[in-house]
Amino acid sequence: CCCTLANKILMVLFMVLLIFATLFGNLVTLAVVLGTKHFHTPQGYLKASLAVADLAVGIFVVPLSVYAEVYLMVTDSAPEWTSYNSQSMSFHPCNIIGPIFAGCTLVSITTIFLLTIERSIAVLRPLHKDSVITRKRTTILIVLSWVGSFFLAVCPMVFSREIALEYNDCSRMCNYALGTIGKFPSQAWNILLLFPAFDFTLLGGTVVINIISLSSIRQHSRRRKHLAESESQSTTKPTFSDIKAAKTIGTLTVAFTVSFTPIAVFVVGNVLGNKWCNFSFLAFWILATNSCWNVIIYSVRDQKF
Repeated sequence: CCCTLANKILMVLFMVLLIFATLFGNLVTLAVVLGTKHFHTPQGYLKASLAVADLAVGIFVVPLSVYAEVYLMVTDSAPEWTSYNSQSMSFHPCNIIGPIFAGCTLVSITTIFLLTIERSIAVLRPLHKDSVITRKRTTILIVLSWVGSFFLAVCPMVFSREIALEYNDCSRMCNYALGTIGKFPSQAWNILLLFPAFDFTLLGGTVVINIISLSSIRQHSRRRKHLAESESQSTTKPTFSDIKAAKTIGTLTVAFTVSFTPIAVFVVGNVLGNKWCNFSFLAFWILATNSCWNVIIYSVRDQKF
């Protein structure tokens, strides 16, 4: 209600541009990985998994917000389902869209963690890379990451009757919320904090592994300047492409950490009773824009890919 018509139009344009950027960038990534035999590698599979997770956000999550906002602008009234939560209706769109957004977010951080592990082995143990990191093992880990992430995404509804899904007027997205009670019980409080706890645990591990890998790269670069040409080309050293990829994954980690931190702050504040309406809009949509940042990072940091 506080937004002018111009602000609402700009918001919808931003959402539509985000859809096109996410779809275009991630479809190109998938086309490169699936259409080029050179990229049928564990790293390529992980990048494809990350692209599919980002693509799902552009196909399912953002279009629902566009529909709700355009419907409100055209008819001057919100769609009926936005006035109720998932406990008040037999079918609510947020029952599908909410877990998709949460699940894809968890898949993204899990995949970035796996990419970091894969790159750290390539940098720290180049001779063992091909024997330790195989396509079969990577595929199994990708499947487990998707299953585990979506299991966590539906946990709030499965394990707590107090938590529902609703279309939030502030964030303009499907969010987890209280059902019919007025304040958070301890069980709901603990369940909702699972998401930031899980993500920051993986992000913390990812950052530590990246620091170790990048420190090794720095030491290798210094040694290479002082060693003879024959020694610097030793097969025990990581290749230039491995080093480049490790730095790219480090940049992906920083981008996701920056994107996810506002959400974690909002969830904790929300549990403590703060609504933070404007901040919630910024937090959720900063995270949504991360779906097209990955492709931009590839373009800048790893142009060969």
